Amino acid sequence: MDTENPSAPSPAQSRIPGKNHPPARPHSGVVHDNARHTENFVVIGNHLAQHPELSLLAIGLATYIQSVRPGTAVDIKTLACRFPEGPTRIASALNELETHGYLRRTRERTSTGRIVTRTVSCNKPGHGSASAEPRTTTTRRAAPTDKPPPRKHLPAVPQPSIGAPALLQTALDVLAGLRRRDPRLLLSATDAEHLAPGVAAWLERDIAPTAVRHALTENLPNEPLIRPAAFLAHRLAAQLPPLPAFRSPTATAPEPRHPFQTCDGCDRPFRAPTPGRCRDCRSHLPEGT
Repeated sequence: MDTENPSAPSPAQSRIPGKNHPPARPHSGVVHDNARHTENFVVIGNHLAQHPELSLLAIGLATYIQSVRPGTAVDIKTLACRFPEGPTRIASALNELETHGYLRRTRERTSTGRIVTRTVSCNKPGHGSASAEPRTTTTRRAAPTDKPPPRKHLPAVPQPSIGAPALLQTALDVLAGLRRRDPRLLLSATDAEHLAPGVAAWLERDIAPTAVRHALTENLPNEPLIRPAAFLAHRLAAQLPPLPAFRSPTATAPEPRHPFQTCDGCDRPFRAPTPGRCRDCRSHLPEGT
């Protein structure tokens, strides 16, 4: 009875439910009715679709961003026009995605000097190509060991005899308006403060602001202006007009130069012993006023 019979049939094995039987229909919860996509689809990982910390808006926004073509605008303003959620909620969702590594946003300077925001969408945070991204200009500037290149000094400009605040403010307005004549004459606040006394020296010689603007912007070179502030400083000094001649031909001594006043009508600086209106505004007033 104890003799082993190798030809005896092996005992029947029990079936494995998950392998030999189709999955049972759940009694509750979602039931999937899926069809295989062959075009116009995007693959989303469960690490994003079922993320335990991201909000539903952030998950949906990440899905949309991963589905669009490269180069599609995904800034806050564009997304707010595309979806019913407002800019505040969309900005918060983008911050969530950036915190968890699904989005990288860096500010870079283009070859024309314009600052743009570069957005990189990551469908799997932490994968190999993310570490190969080159460091941006913003990151290098934030490093404590890096020092900005030394700033070149601008040429000296003429100085006005009286640095009246109204005169300097008019000079700053003239400089700020130069970029409307030529975009190459866009000045920084530091450059404008350096050039303002030179423009004020022209204004105190009874040169109108429009005439100063014309003198600084006419016959500009065709090549790019590498240092527009230095170019303007040279013109302010080289083309400075002389002081106005005395109006009285019989005067033997210089007439007293009145301080600058701000016109009550047009806010333009003019010389007068007391505050009031400039000559142009007085000429438009009715007689007897």
